[in-house]
Amino acid sequence: MALDRISLTDFRNHGSTELGDTAQFNLLVGENGAGKTNILEALSLLAPGRGLRRAALCDMVRNGSDAGFGVGASLLQDGEAVRLATYSESANPGRRRVRINGAESSATSLGEWLAVTWLTPAMDGLFTGAAGDRRRYMDRLALALEPAHASHAARYEGALRERNRLLSDLREPESAWLDAIEAQMVQHGSALMAGRARLVETLAVRLAEMPAEPFARPALTYAPSAPDHSDGLSQALYDNRKRDRAAQRTLLGPHRDELEVIHAAKRVPAAQSSTGEQKAMLVAMTLAHAGLAAQGRAGLLLLDEVAAHLDPVRRAALFEQLRSSGAQVWMTGTEPAPFSSIATESAVWAVTAGSVTRA
Repeated sequence: MALDRISLTDFRNHGSTELGDTAQFNLLVGENGAGKTNILEALSLLAPGRGLRRAALCDMVRNGSDAGFGVGASLLQDGEAVRLATYSESANPGRRRVRINGAESSATSLGEWLAVTWLTPAMDGLFTGAAGDRRRYMDRLALALEPAHASHAARYEGALRERNRLLSDLREPESAWLDAIEAQMVQHGSALMAGRARLVETLAVRLAEMPAEPFARPALTYAPSAPDHSDGLSQALYDNRKRDRAAQRTLLGPHRDELEVIHAAKRVPAAQSSTGEQKAMLVAMTLAHAGLAAQGRAGLLLLDEVAAHLDPVRRAALFEQLRSSGAQVWMTGTEPAPFSSIATESAVWAVTAGSVTRA
């Protein structure tokens, strides 16, 4: 299963870009600023969520265009082509539209066809940055395995915003209103935590099966901030109302969860590991997840400027594990040299100022 006949219309610096005759390895080569990462971002929108940059839709529209953007691709599955498309319209620039085989659909439904994983330079600070970054990371990986996870996350966040609004109001919130909102938080929050727990457990098993070298193996622990079952979460929210009212926000729940990562061999927190070790652990987690995501659905792995920062041994190991991942892989680089060992088995495109030609 693979993507083919990919099209970008008025997306970032791409006016009209077409990519066809794809392979398992797809290489986008060009200077910085040419638009390579823009292609990866467009592909990441063929999944639920806001894409690998988490950008506003209006920022994705090409400068000078008076219309919205469009991204489309054919998913080749068992000899059949399924057309996936996402786009925006000038009349409603803040709404992302989705079509599957020409029929209007939802962004969440894209996850039923395609599991997308990515690794970008912006993620290098994942272990040292804010806990919210790691929660979003967990949820993105979880929805690639379970598409319904995205819906639970969105509905929990909506209920959380409403509860926080009531807590910060000058008037004392009515218990009945809090009861109703907390019921929604419990329903979707417990499902959210269960999905995160399954992800971390499954990912840990996969990582344990992978070689310990040359990529540092991470050990993962999911640390919920509240009881991870419905009754416990419901009681915790109720018991914490006075404290939350004083703080004017909800102090516990899935929105305060943490993903704990340590260097398995050294038993050192990832945040205290070297920059190289952190990068190696991120690569290991990405490879492990890509293998899981490609089971049962088409898997798409987007790697932005990864190969150039690896030594030859790790680069060879990366390519070998990618071959067996079952995912279609898209990689970017400023020069072809890092990809020389896989050039003959790859589809290679030269990217220049929003223009793409087959190399």
